[in-house]
Amino acid sequence: MSAQPERKLLGFGFSHKERTVGRYGAKAAKKVEKALHEMHEGTLHSGKSGKKVTSRKQAIAIGLSQARKAGGKVPRKSDSHHSR
Repeated sequence: MSAQPERKLLGFGFSHKERTVGRYGAKAAKKVEKALHEMHEGTLHSGKSGKKVTSRKQAIAIGLSQARKAGGKVPRKSDSHHSR
């Protein structure tokens, strides 16, 4: 007998860990990290207006947007954001 515990298989013969897929790639994490760092330094500015970003959520959104443009693995925006 092996010392490892049995893994319960779900569905098509895959374990839970094997079926779980990350939503964001490494490029997205780097871009968000850079955007948050810039925000804390006070050098991150928003797009059109050029105002300084003070919100953590806005900094994350900017980082994800940059990752999306750079071709990173980032889910697309929800439909509610497109109609605005």
